[in-house]
Amino acid sequence: MAKSSKTQTKVVGTTIDAMIKEGKALATIWKQTNSLTASTKAKGFDTRLGKLLQQLKASSSMDNGQISRQVLTTHGLHVIDRRRRSEALWFVENEVECREFIKASKKGFTSLTALQAAMRKASKEADTKPAKAEPVKAAPAKAEPSNVGQPKAVHKAESV
Repeated sequence: MAKSSKTQTKVVGTTIDAMIKEGKALATIWKQTNSLTASTKAKGFDTRLGKLLQQLKASSSMDNGQISRQVLTTHGLHVIDRRRRSEALWFVENEVECREFIKASKKGFTSLTALQAAMRKASKEADTKPAKAEPVKAAPAKAEPSNVGQPKAVHKAESV
């Protein structure tokens, strides 16, 4: 008898069939998702999508870790916008920092794009502020004359 095409293969602690089911479930949820707070919870859309993409990226046969179009189609993720997939993967990879930033923030974020932009802006502001621990150099008491662009005759006249 011929082998069944439903054979399960273990990949990174889970089965491919389970990942395919998860991908197809996410594809149906994709059309209904509007709230960032609901989608970033532990069982939320973006968290589930990001974790699935992490597993697919880890099991990718490509050298750069890119997920092939065929794998995305097999798992039903090809219908989800590539920017949304990228944001979900970014969120899962930076989940701890994101959750801390959301708690510390006084305003609510409506999307992962807005959250990314706010975090990027905050990190730039933190990088551009000078550290107060650095001592400020005092100007020298006696200014030495500069010899840039001046002929030597002028320096001799000043020193006499």
